[in-house]
Amino acid sequence: MTKDASQNLLEVGVIIGIHGLRGDMKVRPLPTGALALPRASEVSLADGEGRLVAYRVVRSSPHKQNFLLHLEGLENLAAVEPLVGKSVFMAQACLPKLPADQFYWTDVDGFEVIDQRLGLLGRVVGMFTTPAHDILEIDGLRGEILIPAIEPFILECNRASGQLHVNLPDGLVPDSGDPV
Repeated sequence: MTKDASQNLLEVGVIIGIHGLRGDMKVRPLPTGALALPRASEVSLADGEGRLVAYRVVRSSPHKQNFLLHLEGLENLAAVEPLVGKSVFMAQACLPKLPADQFYWTDVDGFEVIDQRLGLLGRVVGMFTTPAHDILEIDGLRGEILIPAIEPFILECNRASGQLHVNLPDGLVPDSGDPV
C-alpha cells in the first residue's frame, strides 16, 4: 500500500476493470480499502497528467472479492475505461471510524510485535491481502515473519503503547536456537 505523505492520502485499491456501461469500476481493495471503501464518501484518482483529483462516491458495493465503485462525473464507459490500472486513494482523515476490535494496517505500521511465548519478534512493516484474510509483514531479528491478521493469532492491538500482541503456533517462527 502506498502512502502519499504530501497530501496525507492512502492507497486503498486498484481499478481492475469496468462493470456495465454506466461507469461502474471494479476495484480490488488493499487491506485498508477493504474496511474503508464500503463507507467511502470521497476518493481521489490520478488524472492523465498524474495529478490527484477528488471525486464524490455515488455508490460503493461489494462484488465478489472486489468492490463496484461509481463516482460522480464518471458516468459512462468512455470516462472510466482509461482509469483501469489506476490506484484509488482516500484521505486519512476521511477513513471511517472502526470498532475497537478492528484497525487499519496504517494504524499498526511500525508497531512492535510481541508473541506471548517468544517475546519481541520485530516491527510491522506492511500488510497484504489474500483471498482468505490479510497478512501482516513483520521484520525483525528472526527475519521476515508473515502473520495472519485474524483471531486467534492477534490477541491485542495496544495503540497507546504501539504494540501488537500475538499468539503464534509452534513452527511459524523459528525458536532462538533454531537456524533462521
